[in-house]
Amino acid sequence: MLPDPLKKFIDLFSSLPGIGPRQSVRLGYYLVNQGKAAIDELAKGVAGLGTLSNCTHCFRIAKAGARGLCPVCADPQRIQNLVAIVEKDTDVMSLEQAKKYRGTYLVLGDLAKDGFLSPQQKLRLNFLKSRVKQFPDGKLEEMIVALNPTSYGDIQAALIIEELKPFAKKITRLGRGLPTGGEIEFADEETLGGAIDNRI
Repeated sequence: MLPDPLKKFIDLFSSLPGIGPRQSVRLGYYLVNQGKAAIDELAKGVAGLGTLSNCTHCFRIAKAGARGLCPVCADPQRIQNLVAIVEKDTDVMSLEQAKKYRGTYLVLGDLAKDGFLSPQQKLRLNFLKSRVKQFPDGKLEEMIVALNPTSYGDIQAALIIEELKPFAKKITRLGRGLPTGGEIEFADEETLGGAIDNRI
């Protein structure tokens, strides 16, 4: 019933996170109705993703420059011995948009909810350890474990902190508390407890 190109599009796009078969059908018909120029532009955008790779230092996806470094890791103005450990590339984007952080990153990749680090994540932590050993005193000035404040994020953070304790002079986590504009009356216990613990 469906033309083969549309069927193939639906099969491919429905396997993407957050997009199911129905959404893929709608997207397919929408693109066909936009015309060939819009489809060609989208195809160029998708093909451009093939030029990206993981940074050799922080493992975030970027258009790597010399030595395979992303723009953050290659920037001499960034504080190299200050590292924020994050779960995803989108976490890096959020921290960069806040314009308060001047260090570098280590992107672990999606954390499992079982409380264990994957072999790839362990390799990334080991790479960070080997990098840190090359610093003059063999330690980071500070390591920020910037994982989501969820139950499994807390478990993973505890494991990471234990493993990397010998490699940093100071280990911190992002502060927690009430959002701006939030009301104490409606805060859950965990958020309110974090606000009290991290009071300024």
